[in-house]
Amino acid sequence: MVYITEEMVRGRAEHNECEIFSLEEVSLHQQDIERIEHIGRWCRDLRILYLQNNLIPRIGCESLQKLDLTVNFVGRLSSVESLQHNIHLAELFLVGNPCTEFKGYRQYVVASLPQLKFLDGAQISRSERIQASQGLEEGRRKVLEQEREYLQRRAREKEEAHRKAAGEEKGNKERRPGSDGRWYTDINNTVPMLEENKENQEVEENKKKMNSDLDEEQREREFWHTPCSFTPESRLEAHRHLEEKKRAKEKEKEKKPKAPRTLITADGRVMNVNEPKLDFSLTEDEENNTIILDLGVYRHMDTSLMDVDIQPTYARVSVKGKIFQIVLPAEVKPDSSTAQRSQTTGHLVVSMPRAEGEIKVTRPPRRSQTRNSSLSEDNKRDNSAPQRLEVDPSKSTAIDLANIVTKHPSTRQGPLETSRTDPPPTSGPSSSSEGFVDDSDVPPLI
Repeated sequence: MVYITEEMVRGRAEHNECEIFSLEEVSLHQQDIERIEHIGRWCRDLRILYLQNNLIPRIGCESLQKLDLTVNFVGRLSSVESLQHNIHLAELFLVGNPCTEFKGYRQYVVASLPQLKFLDGAQISRSERIQASQGLEEGRRKVLEQEREYLQRRAREKEEAHRKAAGEEKGNKERRPGSDGRWYTDINNTVPMLEENKENQEVEENKKKMNSDLDEEQREREFWHTPCSFTPESRLEAHRHLEEKKRAKEKEKEKKPKAPRTLITADGRVMNVNEPKLDFSLTEDEENNTIILDLGVYRHMDTSLMDVDIQPTYARVSVKGKIFQIVLPAEVKPDSSTAQRSQTTGHLVVSMPRAEGEIKVTRPPRRSQTRNSSLSEDNKRDNSAPQRLEVDPSKSTAIDLANIVTKHPSTRQGPLETSRTDPPPTSGPSSSSEGFVDDSDVPPLI
């Protein structure tokens, strides 16, 4: 049986800084509570109380304005008369309780609680209240008869549930290999097993395990698909079943511990790890000579849940205990690195400046097999001066267009400096007469 305790109420008073003496509203739904008690003494200013989906069989609470008992097991409808002294009660919810199936349920509650304004979310009109008050005595008599029938039915259901639980317990004991649930082996009859027998035993154990899994699945299906009456015992049975499955899963987790994460291998190689499965980008800023890591953490996550560790060759970020690790493309300065949250996206931006004097691997220059005497002279030259190749003009094969026609020493060049050549000799007799005088100022005829 679950009772309302002070720790339970204080745990639901987080909105009131866990102070219960000034609490005005509290929600205690789905707690398997079977009785309302002490809460009026602890919470003097309580106005609204939510008790949906519990195991409460009767009503009883004072100094409330709203009482919600949806989906409980209130079968004693006459217990609503205990709320007559609560003059501030304005709303009452009894949806999903056995008492709502009684004939004359609404008329009886309306007539018994004249201060009530809403019942199950429906407003109570003045005419409905007058009509219910006129038939109050007859309605009370019918309600009490239905209550007795309900209590007798509940007694039979409790006996049936008790017999069922006893039968299941007996069956569980019969299925156990020993009285205390352990396997026993006669050590006097043990003989060395052959390899074939070991293999056969392993096969049989695997078959037994498969059969047990199938039986467990079949029992699980039967448990949830078998129809049953809606009673507190059935609710408690489902609750115990879920608790047993939860404990079994926890035991399996304890038996199978998680493999330890590998961040750095035995040979010193750093691994890339992304356990939180976050989006990220790694870029290089050549202007500022930095490496920038943009990690897409959740926008509303508190920064205190993150831890950044920068090493010269890798960066590691812990997000709620999950590791994000990445190898950097170059060596950085951990002391000069900075980590900031973006004001718009909430991303974690880590800026890591590159280390000065980073060691880079370079190939040695190739050496020529033949060494000339000119190499020593070239080495003496200044490397900053441009080097030009020396060409021997005697070995030039280019054609000199200006000297295609050879010049005659007796010829003179005109003002246009064009080359003059002697006319070709004629094979015949001379065309000039005997009295011809060659004037040098007159250009020759072509």
